[in-house]
Amino acid sequence: MENKRTCLYDKHVALGALISPFGGFDMPIQYSSIIDEHNAVRQHCGVFDVSHMGEIIISGNEAEKFINYIFTNDVTGLAVGKVLYGMFCMPDGGVVDDTCICKIGENRFIMTVNAANIEKDSEWIKKNSEGFDVEITFASDDYALLAIQGPDAEKIIEGKLGIPCSELKFYEVKTLQKDGVDIIISRTGYTGEDGFELYGTPDYICKAWDQLMEAGATPCGLGCRDTLRFEAGMPLYGHELSETITPVMAGLSMFVKFDKENFIGKEALLKQKTEGPAKRLRGIWLDDNAIPRNGYKVFKDGKEVGEITTGYKLISVEKSCAVALCDADIKMDDRVEVQIRKKFFPATVGKKKFYDPNYKK
Repeated sequence: MENKRTCLYDKHVALGALISPFGGFDMPIQYSSIIDEHNAVRQHCGVFDVSHMGEIIISGNEAEKFINYIFTNDVTGLAVGKVLYGMFCMPDGGVVDDTCICKIGENRFIMTVNAANIEKDSEWIKKNSEGFDVEITFASDDYALLAIQGPDAEKIIEGKLGIPCSELKFYEVKTLQKDGVDIIISRTGYTGEDGFELYGTPDYICKAWDQLMEAGATPCGLGCRDTLRFEAGMPLYGHELSETITPVMAGLSMFVKFDKENFIGKEALLKQKTEGPAKRLRGIWLDDNAIPRNGYKVFKDGKEVGEITTGYKLISVEKSCAVALCDADIKMDDRVEVQIRKKFFPATVGKKKFYDPNYKK
């Protein structure tokens, strides 16, 4: 089956992007270099085509009740214009997907899901909606999506796109009309920098992309999207969260509201939280510049104690670091070794956030 393409595909090709399959789409991995694009986001403004991600709208009298049933965070009484991060979990606590949910109207929410999970999430949401007074709209084909990230993002969006956004605080969203079409803009992102995500029709997003390029924003691919999110301690589904890695194991219990009414996975997650998980994610800081990769093993005193989920030689911090799923008795400041091919490299267990994010509070 052929991969899909976003509405911006021809623009990526014209800019010389390296294109590669991702989540069922042909997507730009990099344009100039991952390092240059990464630094552009940290220092100026980078733009990502994330139109491959899926949008699902949930509305109706029981929209809030239904979302609370399928979502680990709590949307009870959430004000219009607010955004929450959380997960969909299975009864055993494993993660179906992680998502941000924006409240865009009374009894109206939009969620953005990972591209590779669109079909799975859609079926799961549909199946669990039985008995609820809700309307579910699978709107991925109606929206294209840009992530506009970096310290100059606000200035460029207001100055070049003419979209007022300075009043939005971190994890706030608003809807408005621009050029005769409805758009949604949220002060959210996946980079550890201030920035926005802009939803609109494919035609509008193509026009906005051109305007952002004219303003001097840097086109960025999925390569630096991964280095940026990893430095800032954000999970990637399939790596730091999965059907076998629960929010408790991932250290994300703050996004699981155990005091709300029953939600799918609550019992299993509460048991794991109370008793402690058998494994948990830990940060691994290598002593030298060897590069750890997904799947590499972690050892302590000659015994295998974990496996790396993501690893890089960090760009902003200039350290080789990884996140690993480790036995629960592996503690902060423990000395361990990472096996890279046939050699073992000493490392220290530490925090999973390797870079301090610069969000607008």
